[in-house]
Amino acid sequence: MDAVRVALLREVLAGTEWVQATRRFAGALRSSVAPHRGGLLLVGTAAYEPWHLAAHLDDEAAWSGLPELSPTLVRHRVPGGAPAHLAVGLGRLEAAGRGETLLVVAPGQPGAGLLERVHDARRNGTTVLALDGGNRDLHALAHDALAAPPAPPVGAAAAAPDLDLDTVQHLVSAAAGENSLPPPRGRRRFRDRLARLADQLTAPPPPRW
Repeated sequence: MDAVRVALLREVLAGTEWVQATRRFAGALRSSVAPHRGGLLLVGTAAYEPWHLAAHLDDEAAWSGLPELSPTLVRHRVPGGAPAHLAVGLGRLEAAGRGETLLVVAPGQPGAGLLERVHDARRNGTTVLALDGGNRDLHALAHDALAAPPAPPVGAAAAAPDLDLDTVQHLVSAAAGENSLPPPRGRRRFRDRLARLADQLTAPPPPRW
């Protein structure tokens, strides 16, 4: 992602619903994990692992002083020899319960097996949040959900500049830490934040992940 385009992204989106929508969803995420000082589980689909979102939330947790934003990445397949923080399988969802938050990221179909596990986790008291492409079954299970806009038909103009699920994830993770800050003081604070956001989005995931 181009650093200049990222730095200007929120300004470009100022006339749309997306700045407010991603901040609202980030606030729901933060308010879910804060009272319990953690317990955030992050899971994707069998075809998609949300590595970058895990890394960005981990960064935001450190930067904002909110360690509860640091997630546990739950994986559909755990390779042999994986380090402990990357060796958490789907069985972890079976143990999820009250006081925990499950954030599901599903750019495609979540699959019946994952939906069943999400359903069980919710029934056991877990707060379920979803970032996806608008899957009805997943939204029915989620306490809160945010869907990325669908891809426009060939030849049609996009509703927002290159706003896909990856971009929405970046905006949500940045806002999750930002929402904990006091109100910005002047243009310098705002510009510093944009510069830090651009650096964060264009950097590779940290070694932890």
